[in-house]
Amino acid sequence: MDSDPLGSVLADVLASSHRLAPRAIPRLVQDTGRRLGLTGARVYVADLQQHTLVALPSPEQAGRRGAGDGDGTVEPERLLVDISLAGRAYRTETAQLSRPEGAGGDSDSGGGGGGGGNGGGSERTGWIPIVDGIGRIGVLRVTAPELDPPLLHRCEALAGLVAMILATKQPYSDVLTRTMRTQPMSLQAELLWGFLPPRTIGTAAVTSSALLEPAYEVGGDTYDHCLAGDLLHLTLLDAMGHDLASGGCSATELAACRSTRRAGGGLDDIAVQIDRTLERWLPERLLTCVIAVLDTSTGRLDWINCGHPPPLLIRDRRIVSGALDRPSHPPLGLTGYAIPPPPVHTAHLQPGDRLLLITDGVTDARSATGELFGEERLADIVVRALSDGLPAPEALRRLIQQILVHQDQRLSDDATVLLAEWHPERG
Repeated sequence: MDSDPLGSVLADVLASSHRLAPRAIPRLVQDTGRRLGLTGARVYVADLQQHTLVALPSPEQAGRRGAGDGDGTVEPERLLVDISLAGRAYRTETAQLSRPEGAGGDSDSGGGGGGGGNGGGSERTGWIPIVDGIGRIGVLRVTAPELDPPLLHRCEALAGLVAMILATKQPYSDVLTRTMRTQPMSLQAELLWGFLPPRTIGTAAVTSSALLEPAYEVGGDTYDHCLAGDLLHLTLLDAMGHDLASGGCSATELAACRSTRRAGGGLDDIAVQIDRTLERWLPERLLTCVIAVLDTSTGRLDWINCGHPPPLLIRDRRIVSGALDRPSHPPLGLTGYAIPPPPVHTAHLQPGDRLLLITDGVTDARSATGELFGEERLADIVVRALSDGLPAPEALRRLIQQILVHQDQRLSDDATVLLAEWHPERG
């Protein structure tokens, strides 16, 4: 091949990335693609609600204040996740190639800003998923006269390195944050998103993925998941109300949960600390929660439930009715009552089991005619997506979409879902 050796190219990219300004990412990717034998390479990131894939602005666009916000600058190219070839790569986390010239096009339309054609001549277009660990970020568009397996292998290596760069730069880059947003965010939502972990985490033995809506106006819901050795910690909190105080309450109690856990406290210690924090700093605020720990080496699941919908167990493509139902402890924050700490429940999962945690805004979502979304509909959507072999993040994306459709795109309450899958056979 007439391109540079892969190792040398990626080493140069890694060396350049340490002091790389986020707005310079598109140029670095384009130049690197050419060294690898491509005629073009461009990065697209998913917007916050995963409806569209948005091309990163060029260095010139990124340097302009408010680029793409109706101030006369060029609107960034957008491709719809549900109907484009780029979206298929994102949804399935597998590379997608355009059809050869003369074979009927590449079916990559519906983007709102074009994008996705063969680029003229006899060039082929490929879409490579950009995944940080197991968390989806976007896709890499690559073009070349021929995208053979060796070249695709180089493209996948580049996409992996781009994922690491984006994950590193995004927390302090307004350029990337603006690109991933389609509307202004409320103050309480901005507060909560600043506390949230990545939407998807995992190892060879376990995957955990979460989604939160309404993304730009969320009030009192929040989630957390993290790994500590063989332990996967899961948290779902729902603070009373839907205002800035609710967001502040959830953020504060998430901090209380983390600080207690990181100091070696157990589930009962976490509940006591949350209760004490509410009593001292946020009196008259109530909070429901499910906080759990999954031992990924044994499948043992421990959890507490304080006034929250019970966890749901998905096994063999169906929800096992009542499998994790236990007497619910009262919500936290009931100051002035002599309420003991919540009991810790225990169950043992089987390989392949999935654990679904939800807030009441999911099953209690009502349509314009008053029809509840309900547990049965919830189970059907999630199980069908997983049965189709789709990754957990895509199953949740489809679920959230259906909840929004059910309520005519206007949620009356926060809807948060967290799906954890134990798959030790992959380890």
